[in-house]
Amino acid sequence: MSPLRRRMIEDMQIRNLTPKTQRVYISRLARFASHFGKSPDRLGPAEIRAYLLHLAQEERLAASSIVVTVAALRFFYTVTLKRRWVVRDDIPTCRQSKKLPVVLSQDEVARFLAAVDNLKHHVVLTVCYAIGLRISEAVRLTPAVIDSERMVIRVEQGKGHKDRYVMLPPRLLDILRDYWKRTRPGRWLFPGQSPDRPISPLTINQACREARERCGISKPVGPHSLRHAFAVHLLEAGTDLRTIQLLLGHRDLSTTTKYLLIATSKVCATTSPLESLNILAPA
Repeated sequence: MSPLRRRMIEDMQIRNLTPKTQRVYISRLARFASHFGKSPDRLGPAEIRAYLLHLAQEERLAASSIVVTVAALRFFYTVTLKRRWVVRDDIPTCRQSKKLPVVLSQDEVARFLAAVDNLKHHVVLTVCYAIGLRISEAVRLTPAVIDSERMVIRVEQGKGHKDRYVMLPPRLLDILRDYWKRTRPGRWLFPGQSPDRPISPLTINQACREARERCGISKPVGPHSLRHAFAVHLLEAGTDLRTIQLLLGHRDLSTTTKYLLIATSKVCATTSPLESLNILAPA
């Protein structure tokens, strides 16, 4: 390992970036350096601009992928190398298109979950819908975080290295108790092939694809679809936006407000001005 790469890794560790983020940043920086055949500390704004144009025009990468490369370059040059650049000018980023998620109805959620024929996969996905967890949070649950006295679940070190509490619905508690009696999972509530490691999110994603084919739902369905459905269905039932923000673990309320554009109770509650006009179509 080169001293430069080691220093960048140490900088990321000091700032408590996740291992996944560290791997991605190192990978993107390595591709950048390989493109020019030089060490990245010998490259500057001109090469960065040329490389970003290459990603957009020749490789035709999605904006979301280019943004990750930009984040890696910004970290390397401003944190590790301490270059005194105007980041927005010298390492520009691209605007990402903002798309609203396609949300399942409650009937579609029921049909989808009924099509998941593996008990463990079924319970993991039920958890994602019942309390709005990310799949990375759901698979890492342990029996110790379930507090049946207070009827809450403690989500430990979720996105952003943050703990939070979510509600424990009585029906979900019954499902988890039945699952525990039938499987006796051990340390992890949802162990993988090796009992000392949780089940992989990739396994759950594959289970989603298979269940979607079986139940015939045309909408895209994945673990995160159930998290979206959780938020929208709560909003349609009258739960306030701030509560939903806390349950989802969103740092910024603006991230949660997108569900206002989806919830039928909000979108359809407004009466069109057309309704007050007495007009007839031409004969």
